[in-house]
Amino acid sequence: MVGSMGRNLQTGERLRPVDLARGHGLSTQAVRNYEEAGVLPAAGRTPHGYRVYTPLHARALRAFLALVPGHGHRTATSIMQAVNRGAVDDAFRLVDESHAQLLDDRRTLRAVESALRGLEPSTAPGPGAEPAAVPGSGGTFIGPLAQGLGIRPATLRKWERAGLVRPRRDPRTGYRVYDEADVRDARLTHQLRRGGYLLEQIAPLIAQVRAAGGLEPLEAALGDWHARLSARGRAMLAGAAELEAYLRERG
Repeated sequence: MVGSMGRNLQTGERLRPVDLARGHGLSTQAVRNYEEAGVLPAAGRTPHGYRVYTPLHARALRAFLALVPGHGHRTATSIMQAVNRGAVDDAFRLVDESHAQLLDDRRTLRAVESALRGLEPSTAPGPGAEPAAVPGSGGTFIGPLAQGLGIRPATLRKWERAGLVRPRRDPRTGYRVYDEADVRDARLTHQLRRGGYLLEQIAPLIAQVRAAGGLEPLEAALGDWHARLSARGRAMLAGAAELEAYLRERG
């Protein structure tokens, strides 16, 4: 493969850095940076030391720019570096890992949607009776909340240590007080745990609920989440096509 690549580098149209840059909407410095980073094969040099690129470099640059939207800049860089040093299997492994991450993200989205469907519009913690309110606090104690969810108080304390619920303390008694947002987060955590998700997997989802300001805004964002995952999937297909074209041209 290296010998074939060498022949390709020596034949075909000669391109200046500015030609390569303009053809892809980049600066000449960006092209040089990509070469130095290993995204592009090493350029030839004129007797005066000027870089000389070929259509193979243009193909490599197209492949890299096509990989970025689906895989991210860092992974796309690693893929091209692996290809250019002849470690094609390493490049394929990186591609596979990105696809696996996309699949995991889709599963996470389905889990969130399933959990949201499992929650009633009411802020009550479960199908049982409303938890006993803390007088003058607008919240509920740990025992009634745990009972409503059908779990032990120790489980709620474990979720608190993981940052999934953030009850305050009653200043008079020192007891935990769960407000409306805590009840919401506890119910969502309960649904996701029943779906087999680990606490460390649930934590970023709870963070998204909090950042969105509750479940209703999060539901509105699910359509955008779907669209972004679909766009990533299509971008990966486009990147794969350009990468395959580059691999064929390298020989």
